[in-house]
Amino acid sequence: MKPKRSIQRDDIQSLEAYGVERSKRRRAIISYKRHRRLEVGPVAAFYFENYNTMLSQIQEMLWIEKGGEDQIADELAAYNPLIPQGRELVATLMFEIAEPTRRLALLSRLGRVEEMVSLDVAGQKILAMPERGDGVERTRADGKTSSIHFLHFPFQMDQIAAFREPGARIIAAIDHPEYAHMAVMPEAMRQVLAEDFD
Repeated sequence: MKPKRSIQRDDIQSLEAYGVERSKRRRAIISYKRHRRLEVGPVAAFYFENYNTMLSQIQEMLWIEKGGEDQIADELAAYNPLIPQGRELVATLMFEIAEPTRRLALLSRLGRVEEMVSLDVAGQKILAMPERGDGVERTRADGKTSSIHFLHFPFQMDQIAAFREPGARIIAAIDHPEYAHMAVMPEAMRQVLAEDFD
């Protein structure tokens, strides 16, 4: 069965129905996401998104903010573009630094980091393309970047085939002068993410 490529209004539960299942669903999505998170260096992590992760995010935003139908439309517009469309992977890149002073110091040096992210699939480099649909520039004029970036990795068909090969070596990399790190994707994650393609 092909993965779902968009969330429709009918996919969203009412607050009442979601409230009954919320604890169970939150536990399930935490387990589900375990093989979709990849640490790259000491403070960055890739969270690979799909229909299930985005639906969970929307349900939680609606539960917390309780904005009604107007909010539903906004959440669908915000999160549907982050569902991979069959020939790509989509990731949220987060710089996870709890201490505010340290976080500000690093982010102030990471301008344009969103343009220096890649996946290497069996020796072929796939550069990330930042999500531009929200109209928000993630790097300010003064060089400070956001702690959150939404990235698309567009694949060619031969690259998808290479990604699907059991044991394929996949490397996620951030190649910024102030933060240069890479990580080899575990096989369990490669298997999970291979299902995001058509």
